[in-house]
Amino acid sequence: MSLSREAAVDVARVLTEALPYIQRFTGKTIVVKFGGNAMVADTLTADFARDVVLMKLVGMNPVVVHGGGPQINELLEKLNIQSRFINGMRVTDAPTMDVVEMVLGGSVNKALVTLLNRSGGKAIGITGKDGGLIRARKMTMTHKTPEMTAPEIIDIGQVGEVQSIDTGIIDTLVASNFIPVIAPIGFDDQGASYNINADLVAGKIAEVLRAEKLMLLTNVAGLQDKSGNVLTGLTTGQVDDLIADGTIYGGMLPKIQCALDAVKGGVTSAHIIDGRVPHAVLLEIFTDQGVGTLISNRRGEAR
Repeated sequence: MSLSREAAVDVARVLTEALPYIQRFTGKTIVVKFGGNAMVADTLTADFARDVVLMKLVGMNPVVVHGGGPQINELLEKLNIQSRFINGMRVTDAPTMDVVEMVLGGSVNKALVTLLNRSGGKAIGITGKDGGLIRARKMTMTHKTPEMTAPEIIDIGQVGEVQSIDTGIIDTLVASNFIPVIAPIGFDDQGASYNINADLVAGKIAEVLRAEKLMLLTNVAGLQDKSGNVLTGLTTGQVDDLIADGTIYGGMLPKIQCALDAVKGGVTSAHIIDGRVPHAVLLEIFTDQGVGTLISNRRGEAR
């Protein structure tokens, strides 16, 4: 069955619109954090895999960092291990850490690798412990009320933050034409494992790799102003102002801060994109309009 004239014109328009972006980003590193709604919807996960494989086939170097919160919650429930959160952070004792490693480094990571390979790519799954990729330190959390003379230190267990990144294993995989798929688990000097927020890991890896783009998939349309309109083409200074005036707050603040830090750290641009949109990654990279919020150091930065 052949395309109608109208459909053929649409296909040609899409391909010609994508061409300058393919030319511009060939050979560039693009770090993509994959998680949330897109990860638990089979059709969106399949779309994501095809998007990443296409990026690789046209000459880009995608590096995938994934989360897995819903899958961790599901297994903890099956094992009758109670999930506890403090200020949005999962309290991670030793049994919980075992589950985190099992899910992130095992089932979720390998399922995504398998899907990328079935879609025509060459993917290899690793955790931050492989090749000494992510050295971590214990995250400290404090709580203080006006009545306290000193802040209370809250122990949230084996939750970490990135101390340093050694990109050797990523460089080796990319040079061998593989797509690295990274689970956000780090280790400290004593060899203890740490559960690290996937957005933070993606941002730090993008910084160290001097990536062209950091893409954070989320379950909202993008950064919105106080009227609900999606904002894009923002400079780091404009984002600082939006944080200061309270436009950015709550659950979106850590993700925006991660993107902001990455751009200030040398990443050309960061993107907060709606992972609920089919082929959101391709639409953000290869089209003039995109599907989310772009942050860069330059005013009016084009996609």
